[in-house]
Amino acid sequence: MASAASNPTTCSGKDYELPWVEKYRPHKIADIVGNEEAVSRLKVIAKDGNMPNLIFSGPPGTGKTTSILALAHELLGANFKEAVLELNASDDRGIDVVRSKIKMFAQKKVTLPLGRHKIILLDEADSMTSGAQQALRRTMEIYSNTTRFALACNTSAKIIEPIQSRCAIVRFSRLSDRDILDRLLKVVQTENVPYVPEGLEAVVFTADGDMRQALNNLQATYSGFHFVNQDNVFKVCDQPHPLHVINIIRHTVGGNIDDAYAGLKQLYDLGYSASDIITTLFRVVKNYEMPEFVKLEYLKEIGFAHMRIADGVGSILQLSGLLAKLCMARDKAITV
Repeated sequence: MASAASNPTTCSGKDYELPWVEKYRPHKIADIVGNEEAVSRLKVIAKDGNMPNLIFSGPPGTGKTTSILALAHELLGANFKEAVLELNASDDRGIDVVRSKIKMFAQKKVTLPLGRHKIILLDEADSMTSGAQQALRRTMEIYSNTTRFALACNTSAKIIEPIQSRCAIVRFSRLSDRDILDRLLKVVQTENVPYVPEGLEAVVFTADGDMRQALNNLQATYSGFHFVNQDNVFKVCDQPHPLHVINIIRHTVGGNIDDAYAGLKQLYDLGYSASDIITTLFRVVKNYEMPEFVKLEYLKEIGFAHMRIADGVGSILQLSGLLAKLCMARDKAITV
Protein backbone atom coordinates (compact mmCIF):
# COMPACT_ATOMS: atom_id res chain seq x y z
CA MET A 1 0.00 0.00 0.00
CA ALA A 2 1.37 3.44 -0.93
CA SER A 3 2.40 5.61 1.99
CA ALA A 4 0.97 9.09 2.64
CA ALA A 5 4.36 10.58 1.79
CA SER A 6 4.17 9.18 -1.75
CA ASN A 7 0.96 11.09 -2.39
CA PRO A 8 1.63 14.84 -2.70
CA THR A 9 -1.99 15.74 -1.91
CA THR A 10 -2.07 14.07 1.50
CA CYS A 11 0.01 14.36 4.64
CA SER A 12 -0.84 12.52 7.88
CA GLY A 13 -4.26 11.69 6.45
CA LYS A 14 -5.24 15.34 5.92
CA ASP A 15 -6.08 16.62 2.42
CA TYR A 16 -4.42 19.77 1.14
CA GLU A 17 -5.94 21.53 -1.82
CA LEU A 18 -4.19 23.43 -4.57
CA PRO A 19 -3.45 27.12 -4.05
CA TRP A 20 -6.30 29.08 -5.58
CA VAL A 21 -3.80 30.86 -7.84
CA GLU A 22 -3.23 27.54 -9.64
CA LYS A 23 -6.73 26.16 -9.18
CA TYR A 24 -8.34 29.13 -10.93
CA ARG A 25 -5.60 29.84 -13.48
CA PRO A 26 -7.37 30.39 -16.84
CA HIS A 27 -6.63 27.80 -19.55
CA LYS A 28 -8.31 29.75 -22.36
CA ILE A 29 -7.39 33.19 -23.64
CA ALA A 30 -11.05 34.25 -23.46
CA ASP A 31 -11.04 33.66 -19.67
CA ILE A 32 -8.12 36.03 -18.99
CA VAL A 33 -9.17 39.11 -17.00
CA GLY A 34 -8.15 42.68 -17.93
CA ASN A 35 -5.68 43.99 -20.53
CA GLU A 36 -8.28 43.76 -23.29
CA GLU A 37 -5.96 45.01 -26.05
CA ALA A 38 -3.25 42.46 -25.30
CA VAL A 39 -5.79 39.64 -24.99
CA SER A 40 -7.44 40.59 -28.30
CA ARG A 41 -4.04 40.38 -30.04
CA LEU A 42 -3.49 36.91 -28.58
CA LYS A 43 -6.94 35.80 -29.75
CA VAL A 44 -5.99 36.76 -33.31
CA ILE A 45 -2.70 34.82 -33.03
CA ALA A 46 -4.54 31.76 -31.64
CA LYS A 47 -7.09 31.92 -34.46
CA ASP A 48 -4.53 32.33 -37.27
CA GLY A 49 -2.05 29.90 -35.72
CA ASN A 50 1.05 31.75 -36.90
CA MET A 51 2.67 32.77 -33.63
CA PRO A 52 5.65 35.16 -33.84
CA ASN A 53 8.37 35.37 -31.20
CA LEU A 54 6.79 37.31 -28.33
CA ILE A 55 7.89 39.39 -25.35
CA PHE A 56 5.28 39.77 -22.59
CA SER A 57 6.14 42.80 -20.49
CA GLY A 58 4.39 44.14 -17.39
CA PRO A 59 4.10 44.15 -13.57
CA PRO A 60 3.83 40.88 -11.58
CA GLY A 61 0.46 39.16 -11.29
CA THR A 62 -1.11 40.69 -14.41
CA GLY A 63 -1.38 37.46 -16.43
CA LYS A 64 1.79 37.25 -18.55
CA THR A 65 2.69 33.61 -17.89
CA THR A 66 -0.98 32.60 -17.86
CA SER A 67 -1.46 34.22 -21.28
CA ILE A 68 1.51 32.38 -22.79
CA LEU A 69 0.34 29.01 -21.41
CA ALA A 70 -3.26 29.62 -22.55
CA LEU A 71 -1.99 30.57 -26.04
CA ALA A 72 0.16 27.43 -26.15
CA HIS A 73 -2.80 25.26 -25.09
CA GLU A 74 -5.00 26.71 -27.82
CA LEU A 75 -2.33 26.41 -30.52
CA LEU A 76 -1.01 22.95 -29.66
CA GLY A 77 -3.90 21.18 -27.95
CA ALA A 78 -2.99 17.57 -27.14
CA ASN A 79 0.65 18.16 -28.16
CA PHE A 80 1.15 20.74 -25.39
CA LYS A 81 3.29 18.58 -23.09
CA GLU A 82 5.83 17.46 -25.65
CA ALA A 83 5.92 20.69 -27.68
CA VAL A 84 6.37 23.26 -24.89
CA LEU A 85 9.55 23.86 -22.88
CA GLU A 86 9.03 26.07 -19.83
CA LEU A 87 12.10 27.55 -18.12
CA ASN A 88 12.23 30.02 -15.28
CA ALA A 89 15.09 32.27 -16.24
CA SER A 90 15.72 33.36 -12.65
CA ASP A 91 17.01 29.80 -12.01
CA ASP A 92 18.18 28.79 -15.47
CA ARG A 93 19.70 31.98 -16.80
CA GLY A 94 23.28 31.18 -17.80
CA ILE A 95 24.74 30.71 -21.25
CA ASP A 96 25.04 26.94 -20.66
CA VAL A 97 21.25 26.62 -20.49
CA VAL A 98 20.88 28.30 -23.89
CA ARG A 99 23.54 26.04 -25.37
CA SER A 100 22.19 22.81 -23.88
CA LYS A 101 18.51 22.75 -22.83
CA ILE A 102 17.13 25.30 -25.28
CA LYS A 103 19.18 24.13 -28.27
CA MET A 104 18.40 20.45 -27.62
CA PHE A 105 14.68 21.18 -27.38
CA ALA A 106 14.78 23.30 -30.56
CA GLN A 107 16.43 20.39 -32.40
CA LYS A 108 13.92 17.83 -31.10
CA LYS A 109 11.54 16.35 -33.66
CA VAL A 110 7.89 16.77 -32.70
CA THR A 111 4.98 15.96 -35.02
CA LEU A 112 2.66 18.97 -35.04
CA PRO A 113 -0.25 20.08 -37.24
CA LEU A 114 0.65 22.19 -40.27
CA GLY A 115 1.53 25.77 -39.36
CA ARG A 116 2.14 25.03 -35.67
CA HIS A 117 5.49 25.40 -33.89
CA LYS A 118 7.17 24.24 -30.71
CA ILE A 119 7.12 26.94 -28.01
CA ILE A 120 9.90 27.81 -25.57
CA LEU A 121 8.66 29.86 -22.61
CA LEU A 122 11.32 31.83 -20.74
CA ASP A 123 9.78 33.26 -17.58
CA GLU A 124 11.53 36.21 -15.87
CA ALA A 125 13.69 36.63 -18.96
CA ASP A 126 14.92 40.04 -17.79
CA SER A 127 17.09 38.24 -15.21
CA MET A 128 19.02 36.34 -17.90
CA THR A 129 22.68 37.26 -18.15
CA SER A 130 23.81 39.36 -21.09
CA GLY A 131 25.88 36.45 -22.46
CA ALA A 132 22.86 34.13 -22.39
CA GLN A 133 20.77 36.71 -24.23
CA GLN A 134 23.48 37.13 -26.87
CA ALA A 135 23.60 33.35 -27.37
CA LEU A 136 19.81 33.22 -27.56
CA ARG A 137 19.43 35.63 -30.46
CA ARG A 138 21.24 33.35 -32.95
CA THR A 139 19.32 30.31 -31.71
CA MET A 140 16.05 32.15 -32.38
CA GLU A 141 17.02 32.64 -36.03
CA ILE A 142 18.46 29.18 -36.74
CA TYR A 143 15.40 27.30 -35.48
CA SER A 144 12.74 29.81 -36.57
CA ASN A 145 11.11 27.24 -38.91
CA THR A 146 10.17 24.90 -36.07
CA THR A 147 10.35 26.84 -32.80
CA ARG A 148 8.90 30.05 -31.39
CA PHE A 149 10.05 31.86 -28.25
CA ALA A 150 7.86 33.58 -25.65
CA LEU A 151 9.71 35.70 -23.08
CA ALA A 152 7.96 37.04 -19.97
CA CYS A 153 9.59 39.93 -18.10
CA ASN A 154 8.75 42.82 -15.80
CA THR A 155 10.64 45.43 -17.85
CA SER A 156 11.36 44.89 -21.55
CA ALA A 157 14.23 47.42 -21.36
CA LYS A 158 16.35 44.70 -19.67
CA ILE A 159 16.07 42.53 -22.77
CA ILE A 160 18.86 43.34 -25.25
CA GLU A 161 17.75 45.22 -28.36
CA PRO A 162 18.65 42.46 -30.87
CA ILE A 163 16.15 40.15 -29.14
CA GLN A 164 13.54 42.92 -28.88
CA SER A 165 13.78 43.51 -32.64
CA ARG A 166 13.12 39.80 -33.28
CA CYS A 167 9.95 39.77 -31.15
CA ALA A 168 6.54 41.37 -31.03
CA ILE A 169 6.10 43.06 -27.64
CA VAL A 170 2.81 42.57 -25.77
CA ARG A 171 2.50 45.00 -22.85
CA PHE A 172 0.44 44.27 -19.75
CA SER A 173 -0.62 46.84 -17.15
CA ARG A 174 -1.92 46.49 -13.61
CA LEU A 175 -5.45 45.13 -13.44
CA SER A 176 -8.29 47.45 -12.52
CA ASP A 177 -10.04 47.07 -9.15
CA ARG A 178 -13.25 46.11 -10.95
CA ASP A 179 -11.57 43.25 -12.86
CA ILE A 180 -10.01 41.85 -9.68
CA LEU A 181 -13.27 42.18 -7.72
CA ASP A 182 -15.23 40.34 -10.43
CA ARG A 183 -12.79 37.42 -10.35
CA LEU A 184 -12.79 37.33 -6.52
CA LEU A 185 -16.60 37.20 -6.47
CA LYS A 186 -16.54 34.12 -8.73
CA VAL A 187 -13.97 32.43 -6.48
CA VAL A 188 -15.82 33.10 -3.19
CA GLN A 189 -19.06 31.84 -4.71
CA THR A 190 -17.36 28.66 -5.97
CA GLU A 191 -15.56 28.02 -2.68
CA ASN A 192 -18.54 29.10 -0.49
CA VAL A 193 -16.39 31.63 1.36
CA PRO A 194 -18.31 33.71 3.95
CA TYR A 195 -17.53 37.38 3.38
CA VAL A 196 -18.74 40.95 3.59
CA PRO A 197 -18.34 43.33 0.61
CA GLU A 198 -15.93 45.51 2.62
CA GLY A 199 -13.71 42.44 3.07
CA LEU A 200 -13.36 41.89 -0.68
CA GLU A 201 -12.69 45.61 -1.15
CA ALA A 202 -9.87 45.28 1.39
CA VAL A 203 -8.42 42.34 -0.57
CA VAL A 204 -8.54 44.45 -3.74
CA PHE A 205 -6.81 47.33 -1.92
CA THR A 206 -3.99 45.12 -0.64
CA ALA A 207 -3.48 43.56 -4.09
CA ASP A 208 -2.85 46.89 -5.88
CA GLY A 209 -3.60 45.52 -9.34
CA ASP A 210 -1.92 42.12 -8.78
CA MET A 211 -4.34 39.21 -9.33
CA ARG A 212 -1.93 36.66 -7.85
CA GLN A 213 -1.61 38.72 -4.67
CA ALA A 214 -5.39 39.12 -4.47
CA LEU A 215 -6.08 35.38 -4.67
CA ASN A 216 -3.30 34.55 -2.21
CA ASN A 217 -4.57 37.15 0.28
CA LEU A 218 -8.14 35.90 -0.08
CA GLN A 219 -7.13 32.27 0.50
CA ALA A 220 -4.87 33.17 3.43
CA THR A 221 -7.66 35.16 5.10
CA TYR A 222 -10.18 32.36 4.60
CA SER A 223 -7.74 29.71 5.87
CA GLY A 224 -6.83 31.76 8.96
CA PHE A 225 -10.19 33.22 10.00
CA HIS A 226 -12.86 31.44 7.85
CA PHE A 227 -14.45 34.85 7.32
CA VAL A 228 -13.36 37.66 5.00
CA ASN A 229 -13.79 41.14 6.47
CA GLN A 230 -11.59 44.24 6.58
CA ASP A 231 -9.89 43.59 9.91
CA ASN A 232 -9.06 39.97 9.07
CA VAL A 233 -7.64 40.89 5.66
CA PHE A 234 -5.32 43.58 7.03
CA LYS A 235 -4.22 41.27 9.85
CA VAL A 236 -3.24 38.55 7.38
CA CYS A 237 -1.58 40.95 4.94
CA ASP A 238 0.08 42.86 7.79
CA GLN A 239 -0.51 46.24 6.19
CA PRO A 240 -1.51 49.48 7.98
CA HIS A 241 -5.29 49.85 8.01
CA PRO A 242 -6.29 52.58 5.52
CA LEU A 243 -8.72 54.09 8.04
CA HIS A 244 -5.80 54.92 10.37
CA VAL A 245 -3.96 56.51 7.44
CA ILE A 246 -7.08 58.44 6.37
CA ASN A 247 -7.28 59.95 9.86
CA ILE A 248 -3.63 61.07 9.58
CA ILE A 249 -4.34 62.71 6.20
CA ARG A 250 -7.48 64.34 7.56
CA HIS A 251 -5.50 65.93 10.42
CA THR A 252 -2.82 67.26 8.03
CA VAL A 253 -5.50 68.73 5.76
CA GLY A 254 -6.96 70.41 8.83
CA GLY A 255 -3.53 71.70 9.82
CA ASN A 256 -3.50 69.73 13.09
CA ILE A 257 0.01 68.27 13.10
CA ASP A 258 -0.09 67.09 16.75
CA ASP A 259 -3.02 64.71 16.15
CA ALA A 260 -1.50 63.62 12.83
CA TYR A 261 1.77 62.77 14.59
CA ALA A 262 -0.08 60.86 17.33
CA GLY A 263 -1.75 58.67 14.67
CA LEU A 264 1.54 58.14 12.87
CA LYS A 265 3.36 57.23 16.11
CA GLN A 266 0.62 54.71 16.92
CA LEU A 267 1.12 53.00 13.55
CA TYR A 268 4.91 53.05 13.91
CA ASP A 269 4.71 51.56 17.42
CA LEU A 270 2.59 48.70 16.09
CA GLY A 271 5.70 47.59 14.20
CA TYR A 272 4.88 48.69 10.66
CA SER A 273 7.94 49.71 8.68
CA ALA A 274 8.31 53.18 7.23
CA SER A 275 8.06 51.61 3.76
CA ASP A 276 4.66 50.02 4.60
CA ILE A 277 3.33 53.29 6.02
CA ILE A 278 4.52 55.49 3.14
CA THR A 279 3.14 53.07 0.50
CA THR A 280 -0.31 53.00 2.13
CA LEU A 281 -0.12 56.78 2.59
CA PHE A 282 0.49 57.27 -1.14
CA ARG A 283 -2.39 55.02 -2.18
CA VAL A 284 -4.81 56.65 0.27
CA VAL A 285 -3.91 60.19 -0.85
CA LYS A 286 -4.31 59.17 -4.50
CA ASN A 287 -7.99 58.35 -3.84
CA TYR A 288 -8.66 60.97 -1.12
CA GLU A 289 -11.16 63.70 -1.91
CA MET A 290 -9.31 67.01 -1.78
CA PRO A 291 -8.63 69.88 -4.18
CA GLU A 292 -6.48 68.72 -7.10
CA PHE A 293 -3.71 71.26 -6.53
CA VAL A 294 -3.43 70.19 -2.85
CA LYS A 295 -3.35 66.52 -3.85
CA LEU A 296 -0.52 67.16 -6.31
CA GLU A 297 1.56 68.85 -3.58
CA TYR A 298 0.86 65.95 -1.20
CA LEU A 299 1.86 63.34 -3.79
CA LYS A 300 5.06 65.25 -4.58
CA GLU A 301 6.13 65.40 -0.92
CA ILE A 302 5.20 61.74 -0.32
CA GLY A 303 7.20 60.79 -3.42
CA PHE A 304 10.32 62.57 -2.15
CA ALA A 305 9.92 60.93 1.29
CA HIS A 306 9.44 57.52 -0.34
CA MET A 307 12.65 58.02 -2.30
CA ARG A 308 14.58 58.83 0.89
CA ILE A 309 13.07 55.83 2.70
CA ALA A 310 14.04 53.58 -0.22
CA ASP A 311 17.61 54.85 0.24
CA GLY A 312 17.52 53.54 3.82
CA VAL A 313 16.45 56.59 5.87
CA GLY A 314 13.35 54.95 7.37
CA SER A 315 13.12 56.52 10.81
CA ILE A 316 10.14 58.02 12.60
CA LEU A 317 11.91 61.38 12.20
CA GLN A 318 11.67 61.07 8.42
CA LEU A 319 7.94 60.36 8.59
CA SER A 320 7.37 63.18 11.10
CA GLY A 321 9.16 65.58 8.76
CA LEU A 322 6.82 64.42 5.99
CA LEU A 323 3.78 65.33 8.09
CA ALA A 324 5.18 68.82 8.67
CA LYS A 325 5.79 69.23 4.93
CA LEU A 326 2.25 68.06 4.17
CA CYS A 327 0.84 70.71 6.54
CA MET A 328 3.09 73.35 4.95
CA ALA A 329 2.09 72.22 1.44
CA ARG A 330 -1.56 72.51 2.37
CA ASP A 331 -1.05 76.04 3.80
CA LYS A 332 0.97 77.07 0.75
CA ALA A 333 -1.60 75.68 -1.70
CA ILE A 334 -4.47 77.43 0.09
CA THR A 335 -2.72 80.82 0.26
CA VAL A 336 -1.80 80.60 -3.43
